[in-house]
Amino acid sequence: MLEDIAAVLDGTQHDRGAAGVSRVVDHPAHEVEPIPAVCTLSLQKSGYARSGAARGVTCTASARARRSGDGNDGRKRVGTVIAVANQKGGVGKTTCTINLGGALASLGHRVLCLDLDPQANLTVGLGIDLNTVDKNIANVLIDPDLKLTSIIRPTKTKNLDVAPATLELSSAEVELFNAIGREMALRDKLSQDIVQRYDYILIDCPPTLGLLTLNALVAANGVIIPVQTQYYALKGVAALLKIIKTVQARLNPKLKVLGLLPTFYDSRTILGRDMLDSLRELGDHQVFDTVIRQSVKIGEAPTAGVPITVYEPRSDAAKSFVDLAKEVIGAHK
Repeated sequence: MLEDIAAVLDGTQHDRGAAGVSRVVDHPAHEVEPIPAVCTLSLQKSGYARSGAARGVTCTASARARRSGDGNDGRKRVGTVIAVANQKGGVGKTTCTINLGGALASLGHRVLCLDLDPQANLTVGLGIDLNTVDKNIANVLIDPDLKLTSIIRPTKTKNLDVAPATLELSSAEVELFNAIGREMALRDKLSQDIVQRYDYILIDCPPTLGLLTLNALVAANGVIIPVQTQYYALKGVAALLKIIKTVQARLNPKLKVLGLLPTFYDSRTILGRDMLDSLRELGDHQVFDTVIRQSVKIGEAPTAGVPITVYEPRSDAAKSFVDLAKEVIGAHK
């Protein structure tokens, strides 16, 4: 998957040098906009055919933006789209997305949790029966005529909605490789009405550095990196930070690392304390003051289909996520 991302990013860099993205955005509104060179070059460089376009597997060009003068694509966004990403599995990405969403909702914010993981654990964890899901985020990404608003569903938690996923997302990612503008598919679906409807949109990324994670990073304004306070988890952070830096340089200059989030922390062990210290010395990136400790209640909450702030609002775990929510809110002021 790293090679696939490199191919896309290399193609983008070449296009910027040869023609520049700004030339696409500056077209008058009445003109028919050509396919950006970034898409064709990246497809040619990575060796993928355009057969997907013939089958209708296309992505709206990012150049088709509202020309309001805000951001690269014209959308009025104020740092509301946050990806929760780490290519290592089992670090608490889905748990953090659900419970951060619940904490933000408990503070009165409108929140959308977007499930971009084919395992669909976020969807299930928010009380959605997968058997009742007809259209999901996979359909939205590969169907240019299907809007994100059409799949959004309310949850049991006030102010908290979900864009569900199913296992179909795995096959959708394969189809997306043949699409024009594949790395911008999600960003193009986050229309202005979606961004204005919600205060925060949280994207739960899969445990890979593949095309789905790349889509999340291109669509987001900020990224939270959950890191388990264990040795192997720390080793993988450097690779993700490298990809994020490349995305910032070539695809999404507004992407900001909001912070590294220590998870599964156990202060009783020397290893836990040492790993937390090592995380804080990792580099220039902020480490959240909030630390997510091991908790039985956090593990129980998904069985009820609600965040910990609803399941056990007076627990230490719920208070930790409220503290995290306040840090996230502060980061966007």
